[in-house]
Amino acid sequence: MRMKARLTFIKIIHTAIWLFFNVVIFYLLYAVIWGKIDAWVWICIGLIGLEMLTLLGFGWVCPVTLLAKRYSTSRQENFDIYLPNWLARYNKEIYSVLMLIALIILGYRFIQSHF
Repeated sequence: MRMKARLTFIKIIHTAIWLFFNVVIFYLLYAVIWGKIDAWVWICIGLIGLEMLTLLGFGWVCPVTLLAKRYSTSRQENFDIYLPNWLARYNKEIYSVLMLIALIILGYRFIQSHF
């Protein structure tokens, strides 16, 4: 497989993973906002926790990005994923804030239901 084809394959996989975690985070937000705390909420938190541990283990860099660097000399923020450059650049910040909001609301729901 040529380098360009390999990079394209990696970008497709990376974008699919990104889309999956969007579903996870937005389901979590939906569930905590509407008070539908179920097993899926805890699964979402576990998946995001695993993602965070993976990022921490790789120096806060996605391992897919490290793999893509083998097949590209570009260092644009979106060289390894099909996202606009601005979104790829601020991805961690945006989703960290969304996750923090979800956890704050979840904490509020927990306190509300137990006190």
